[in-house]
Amino acid sequence: MSSLDIRNELCKYARKIVDHGLVVGPGGNISARLENSMFLSPSGFALEEIEPEQWIEVDIPSGEISDTKLRPSSEVLMHLYGYRQKPDMGAMIHTHPPYCIAFTLVEQNLPIMFPDQAALVGKTLYIPYLIPTTDLLANAVADKVTEASSILLGNHGLVTTGRNLREAFYRTQVVEESAKIYLSARAVGNPVVLTDQEFADIAALESEDYRIKLLQQMK
Repeated sequence: MSSLDIRNELCKYARKIVDHGLVVGPGGNISARLENSMFLSPSGFALEEIEPEQWIEVDIPSGEISDTKLRPSSEVLMHLYGYRQKPDMGAMIHTHPPYCIAFTLVEQNLPIMFPDQAALVGKTLYIPYLIPTTDLLANAVADKVTEASSILLGNHGLVTTGRNLREAFYRTQVVEESAKIYLSARAVGNPVVLTDQEFADIAALESEDYRIKLLQQMK
């Protein structure tokens, strides 16, 4: 895969994120990895406005930013520290999904409630509110990226990771749907969640293993 392929893939998923209402305005930031570089959304742009040549290349080991007139996303450290912490991570997506944010206003631990959530996401971790764009938030996310592929940020949003943008994007969708389902169920009663054994049974299904392998393909 070339840098142009990565840039085009980023444009594709940036538009998907906006089309699915996972960010509004210039909110959110996404990145993808190519060898020792990450390609990150520029600061101040709505995701759907970014052209292929405008994604900012950042050297992961050194943090050196490619020579460009544009500034990288203000959450550059969160992405950078994440890639350093998890070498097999191919993409990070940070969005502001409304149900996820609403969930963090009243709860912390998102339970596993249905098969797609169990198979595609697994456990979701939680970080209490920290000031965005800071070392504090970047370090807190980096500390958790090896434990889970989805992290709720209190009063802020969601971070998902994957081996590629496709996997990270689907995880974003599923976690947002999970938060929506939980809040809807909680409004009328006590949600029934999957047991640890039921979670393990889903993870062991051959059909789910096949689906996960398909998701890990770039296209």
